[in-house]
Amino acid sequence: MKKKPTLYSILDLALVSEGHTLKQTFNNVLELAQHAESFGYTRYWLAEHHNAPNIGSSATSVLIGYVAGGTKTLRIGSGGIMLPNHSPLIIAEQFGTLASLYPNRIDLGLGRAPGTDRETAQAIRSDFMQAAQSFPAELEKIEKYFSKENSTSKVRATVAEGVEVPIYILGSSTDSAHLAAKKGLPYVFASHFATTHLMDALEIYRDEFQVSEELQEPRVMAGVNIIIADTDEEAERMSTSLIRMIVGIFTGKREFVQPPTAMTTELEEILQHPQIHQMLKYSFIGSKATVKAQVKEFMEQTKADELIAVTNIYDVNDRIRSYELFAEIMQELN
Repeated sequence: MKKKPTLYSILDLALVSEGHTLKQTFNNVLELAQHAESFGYTRYWLAEHHNAPNIGSSATSVLIGYVAGGTKTLRIGSGGIMLPNHSPLIIAEQFGTLASLYPNRIDLGLGRAPGTDRETAQAIRSDFMQAAQSFPAELEKIEKYFSKENSTSKVRATVAEGVEVPIYILGSSTDSAHLAAKKGLPYVFASHFATTHLMDALEIYRDEFQVSEELQEPRVMAGVNIIIADTDEEAERMSTSLIRMIVGIFTGKREFVQPPTAMTTELEEILQHPQIHQMLKYSFIGSKATVKAQVKEFMEQTKADELIAVTNIYDVNDRIRSYELFAEIMQELN
């Protein structure tokens, strides 16, 4: 029996490159999504982050509506909404509205991290830590608001009741694997930056999975960093923007995404730093042939049902080309 094809999708942070306005950034997001649709991608997800000048996807629900309005078939969603930042009622209303506007195209990926620093998390919601610890209960509230049965409750998200919005659980450690398995929901692992617990988390999820109305069997998505160009050298050059971005995260000096440069000895040394080397373990950078071999190995290791590709580089045209080549790889491997 032929195995099911591995789906391929995009996770975007609406990166703000140096010299670009937010308007240009959002236009580029839509342009990339439109190309992704033509390349055969399944979904295009936007991630909630705050207080980072190089990330434009902070008002995630608004941007999802913008991208959904400019595309036709692509599934658009959150990868994820950081639920402890929000009232479950408001999120149900937002995504119920989106799914009514764009039926059968909206996904709700939920995470429990703040997507920002401690001070900003506190500014978003003063009881953030309590909300993070209550993630399973908050998730149940969302499910309740989407159910038709909630129509008899005193508190209702009327625009969400009975509306079809698949829920995905995001994780970067093993914690959420237990929850996703118990709830019988699809599980999305952030292996594009949190590499250490990937295999353990997938094993826990598959071992503990309980059949639900949503799923009959476990469903795994895994994040990978993908930078593909016509040559290994050109892809390596484009990756210098990503390396500088990561250095900014570690040093607390976040800045707009920098134009690529030649790979220097200093940047090569940074790549060998144990923390950064570990963080970029599932980063596949090179020509189409180079990346195809790496992606094939990753698919065999994880047996993921879907790969969600992250291409954090400076130029939108380079991103579009990289995603086009990644789509070709996935079509050939399927």
